[in-house]
Amino acid sequence: MTARAMPPGGDPVRPGAAEAVTIVVDGEPVTGVRGQSIAGVLLAADRTAWRTTAAGRRPRGIFCGIGVCFDCLVAVGGVRDIRACQRPATDGDLVTTQDETLPETTS
Repeated sequence: MTARAMPPGGDPVRPGAAEAVTIVVDGEPVTGVRGQSIAGVLLAADRTAWRTTAAGRRPRGIFCGIGVCFDCLVAVGGVRDIRACQRPATDGDLVTTQDETLPETTS
């Protein structure tokens, strides 16, 4: 097998010009690049956590990055439990961080 040289201008997977998208996270605009996941946009904006667990009140963000662990859950447009690592960021998305709470117990 021999290597095949390809001129950079002919590379079919070479990305074109980046197109900006702006999502609104908890009322604050955050800018990313079209094609990024919501998690990618948040990480690029130095946000590492966007969910708080019910047990232990621990911050969570991205963990597995492939939609298996459910640590990166956010609400998008009022719909809860969206995996930020799987959802492409769309210009104008309204994203809300999730603060999980345990049900109240009565005795």
